[in-house]
Amino acid sequence: MYKLIVTIAVVFFAFVLWVIYLANTGGSSVFFDFIRSIPYGDKLGHMCLFGFLTLVTIIGSKFRSFSCGGFELYYGAVLVGLFVVVEELSQAFIPSRTFDFVDLAADAVGIVIAVGIAYVASKHLTNVAT
Repeated sequence: MYKLIVTIAVVFFAFVLWVIYLANTGGSSVFFDFIRSIPYGDKLGHMCLFGFLTLVTIIGSKFRSFSCGGFELYYGAVLVGLFVVVEELSQAFIPSRTFDFVDLAADAVGIVIAVGIAYVASKHLTNVAT
């Protein structure tokens, strides 16, 4: 099952990279048109893209975590979070893009929701296994 989740995570990450490439080069796609047709679609898109990527990355890494300052942090969430920060900040240096703090906040909301879902899922899976 984890191999399937890892495959989904890798394919979805490739999709996210493709979307970023299109946005950075001023490209167009049916996804951009669809998102523009929804009120706050851009922010919802950020939240869903990075939330789902975080969830499949956490599950694909078998819920591995580490302690930092008394908190348990999932490796998957930290990796996606670092990627998001670098990607969003890089927009300040790309002529066709603009840095938007609200995009970064929407990414963070998606990541936090995914962490919550992963936490509940891991506890449920632990209870089922015992």
